[in-house]
Amino acid sequence: MKLAKTSLKDLTISIIIPTLNEAENLVQTLKTVQDNNSMEVIVVDGGSWDDTVRIAKSLNVRVISSTAKRSDQMNLGAALAKGDILLFLHADTHLPLRFEHWILQTLAKPNIIAGAFELKINSTVPALRWVEWGVKLRSHLFQMPYGDQAIFLRASIFQELGGFPDLPIMEDFELMRRLKQRGRIKIAPAAVITSNRRWKKLGVCRTTLINQLIIVGYLLGISPERLLKWYRNLGKQR
Repeated sequence: MKLAKTSLKDLTISIIIPTLNEAENLVQTLKTVQDNNSMEVIVVDGGSWDDTVRIAKSLNVRVISSTAKRSDQMNLGAALAKGDILLFLHADTHLPLRFEHWILQTLAKPNIIAGAFELKINSTVPALRWVEWGVKLRSHLFQMPYGDQAIFLRASIFQELGGFPDLPIMEDFELMRRLKQRGRIKIAPAAVITSNRRWKKLGVCRTTLINQLIIVGYLLGISPERLLKWYRNLGKQR
């Protein structure tokens, strides 16, 4: 594998950000990745009707158009990326300082096939500390980080797996399941900070319950298309 044969300092990282009407969040997110001018940043827009595309272009990152399906967006970005390592970042999530150091350090460990970060939610609501604890448990014990934790892996591995599965929902969940069959998924000792907007809109308990119901439904074999309809009918969008 490329990481085993190449010095860490020689590896490059491509950051892929799927967007849909993220004008409110995109500037701050891009500020956490642009200190390193040599790093490739690709914004894959799913048809925004706000100022998302204009903002991205004004910040001199590459912008490409896609369907609004997140798996399509991330796969398209990955296909065009030039980096040795792919980092998939949600538009409302901020990376930690020295994130590139943590990525390279994590993937350099033996038998590690992919990684992600710890999760912090940008809110002072006490109940969300329990959500963070649950994410930590799931990520470390079951090696199942989700997309809001900024998943990263070798581009070669991503290509071998065929990218994110062609699903309208649960694409990150399914990718993690496939990666676990190939190696270990490691959580870097640094946290991304994600927006609290999902929990703020529907409440902590309802949001958590919806998420768990969708996972259970998927594991029971309910079609992703039906799960997406439920997800949206219950008040969530992406």
